[in-house]
Amino acid sequence: MRKITLSNGKTVEVACLSCAITSNLIEPDGGIVFETEYFHAHQDVAYPIKGLIILASKRHIKCFDELTEIEKIDYIQLLSKIRKAQRDVLGIEYVYYFYNEDTTHHFHTWMLPRYDWMYEFGRSVESVRPVLLYARNKMNTKENIQEVLDAIDSLAKELNK
Repeated sequence: MRKITLSNGKTVEVACLSCAITSNLIEPDGGIVFETEYFHAHQDVAYPIKGLIILASKRHIKCFDELTEIEKIDYIQLLSKIRKAQRDVLGIEYVYYFYNEDTTHHFHTWMLPRYDWMYEFGRSVESVRPVLLYARNKMNTKENIQEVLDAIDSLAKELNK
């Protein structure tokens, strides 16, 4: 079991955070953004950045090559659908995508929007960790949390229509 601090300050103890979220043991702030038979999309629970979506496999796998053919198709279609909604609904111009295989969670992809305020930390992948830490430590204001929740609601409405 691992202790994980969520963006809302709550601490949870789980073996796999992705399993806990995709099986609805833990509800991410704002709820589910979109869901298919194979994947679960939700706002990242650790960092309060508007539009930071996690696309997680419902199966507990670690690597992209473990996806079945139908899961691969669903993954690409869903990734594209979410990205279009990020652009159309939230006006997000650029996104960084991350997935790593040595995570303690199972297969998931981060869809990290790039906002102007982030460029003070740099423009490359090296800027991501400082951006995330800044968001966790400085953006837990009532106003920002409401913006994040509003964005979740807007994305969910667009994706579920």
